[in-house]
Amino acid sequence: MSDFTKKYPSVLLENAVNAIQELPGIGSRTALRLALYLLRRPKENVHYLTNSISTLRNDIKYCSICKMLSDNDICAICSDRSRDRALICVVENVQDVMSIEATGEYRGLYHVLGALISPMNGISPDDLHISSLLDRLDTLKEENISPEIIFALNASVDGEMTNFYLFKKLQAYNVTISTLARGLAFGDDLEYADELSLARSIQNRQLFNPNSK
Repeated sequence: MSDFTKKYPSVLLENAVNAIQELPGIGSRTALRLALYLLRRPKENVHYLTNSISTLRNDIKYCSICKMLSDNDICAICSDRSRDRALICVVENVQDVMSIEATGEYRGLYHVLGALISPMNGISPDDLHISSLLDRLDTLKEENISPEIIFALNASVDGEMTNFYLFKKLQAYNVTISTLARGLAFGDDLEYADELSLARSIQNRQLFNPNSK
């Protein structure tokens, strides 16, 4: 009589399912289907997938200037001399940069904060890439460049809190501070905004008013 009482017939399969299940939005059933799908694929295909993920994790860099993902110390956007250095668009994450770039309407630079201030989630200003933004402004000041800083953070409580904090920090600098036009509804993420709405929000940006509701 079979003593098959375990959930999986193989410890190797169980380990693979548990690893895949750690991905966001993946439950145990989906993880099992993916693991079995990979078993049916040619070994070279699976090796390409695993090697690509391993190389990504081990070799990817963050741009020393804007904190965008990059293959090199300085990303392609910061290295592009045709971009307007007097425009710095401040975003939460890499996905936001990709969303804005997809519109084709912005030719300035970026600064990726890496997160939003969120006391509820234990995220403080020290956890964001704010000091490196201020360092960039110091450099521009030495070059007699007065930049425009565009707040392009999600229209949420955490986003507004981060906007206000940055606004207070930037008061010591000779900068113009603007924000995206509210073509995006409160609570909308830039990552999921359609390109047309996002493009119009960039084109019709307005001066940041910390007292606006």
